[in-house]
Amino acid sequence: MKKNILVIHTGGTISMSEDRETGAVQPTDKNPMASAPAEQLQQSATLLVEEPFTLPSPHITPKEMLQIRDMIKDKTKQTTIDGVVITHGTDTLEETAYFLDLLLDTQIPVVLTGAMRSSNEIGFDGLHNFITSIRVASSNQAQGKGVLVVLNDEIHTAKNVTKTHTSNVSTFQSPQFGPIGIVTKQEVLFHHQPITTRKFNVQNITKNVPLLKAHAGMDSTLLLALSDIQIDGLVIEALGQGNLPPSTLPGLHALITQDVPIVLVSRCFNGITQDVYSYEGGGKQLKKLGLIFSNGLNGQKARLKLLAALEEGKTREEINTIFHT
Repeated sequence: MKKNILVIHTGGTISMSEDRETGAVQPTDKNPMASAPAEQLQQSATLLVEEPFTLPSPHITPKEMLQIRDMIKDKTKQTTIDGVVITHGTDTLEETAYFLDLLLDTQIPVVLTGAMRSSNEIGFDGLHNFITSIRVASSNQAQGKGVLVVLNDEIHTAKNVTKTHTSNVSTFQSPQFGPIGIVTKQEVLFHHQPITTRKFNVQNITKNVPLLKAHAGMDSTLLLALSDIQIDGLVIEALGQGNLPPSTLPGLHALITQDVPIVLVSRCFNGITQDVYSYEGGGKQLKKLGLIFSNGLNGQKARLKLLAALEEGKTREEINTIFHT
């Protein structure tokens, strides 16, 4: 029996084409995925197609992510939906995937996919990724695994996947853990079971949570500027296991005085932050100051998790617990 798959097109390279004269890649009047061969798309599922907006992924904000979440919730209440496939630009795909993973409490498969080459380029990967994602969303084995990212015949979790190359078709990787499954010509295979993600009940996006990256010689200039505009939270991609230059301490003190929760992740893409070093600006001192150490998220995902926690009105102590689970 065919599955009912909700398809949500949001834009991105998968829906664009290349100008033959200038080489510029730009949105098209008609989504190429909408004119894809029906016999290929409908083999394993009946598709219910929605296109709430058509945006390049740098234009996507948490408000659009929330709109996608609400559409999924509404459609699953209105009719029987066995899975969801979302086509999306690749630049912020991992962020939308992770935010949906935090906000959606459902057992049905939710899959995000995209393309690294536009629809009229040689080697266009969008149609293959789209068909593969439909197969994953139709798979019984994909149920209860949270939001998934499927490209290049690999299945990744929203929490661990990241874009690792600017243009390569195999850009999406999970550096610490690898994919949790693969898609072959004949079947969808899972070899890992992801852990359950805590869900958040977010109705509106009102908080301001910037993201900063630490560097050698970093001082308090940006931190003090942020304290002047009264932000709600801050994520810093710290050095190594969670250390910062000592010249950032005045700015950190200013934000902590304002009771701004500051989450530390590492600018390394492997490993977690820990309070190990006791020198000035080291993790031990930062932990005593009240900074929150994350357990493996990258900066852009930690920002979304902090945003969700703040929208729920969580305290600093609760946020600290959230980032250790």
